[in-house]
Amino acid sequence: MIDLHYWPTPNGHKIMLFLEEAGLPYTLHPVNIGAGEQFAPGFLAIAPNNRMPAIVDHAPIDGGAPISVFESGAILMYLAQKSGCFLPADVRARTTVSEWLFWQMAGLGPMTGQYGHFHVYAPEVIPYARERCAREAPAVRHRAEALTRPADR
Repeated sequence: MIDLHYWPTPNGHKIMLFLEEAGLPYTLHPVNIGAGEQFAPGFLAIAPNNRMPAIVDHAPIDGGAPISVFESGAILMYLAQKSGCFLPADVRARTTVSEWLFWQMAGLGPMTGQYGHFHVYAPEVIPYARERCAREAPAVRHRAEALTRPADR
C-alpha cells in the first residue's frame, strides 16, 4: 500500500493519475498547503523540502522497510519501476521516456507554474515577469509539439 500525501495541484495530480492508471493501491493523505500543513514535522520527515506531493510505499519492491519518496519526477520514476508501467525495458525507448519526463520537470512544469504565479497569485504586478512567462510558456509547448512530429524524431 502506498500513502499519497497530496493536495490538488498539478504535481499532485500527476502522481494520482499515475497511481490510478497503473492500478496501484493507495491511501490519500491531504496536505493542506493553504494552511501550512507542508511544514508539519510529520510531513517534513517524508518530504524534507516541504513540497508536495510525497509518497510512502509500505511494500517496496525490495521487500524492505517502507520507503518515502519526494519530488514528483522522482515519484513517477519510482512508481514506474515498481509497477512496470510506462517505463520500457528497451534502452532507447526508456531514454526517450526519461528525456520527456525531465523536460516536463525542468521546462514545461516550472514555466507554466511561473506563468500561473505571476498572472494569478503574485501580490503585485511585475510586467517583466508577466511578459516573459506569457512569451515562454507557449514557446515551451510549441517546441514540444515540433519535437513530437514523426518527421522530426
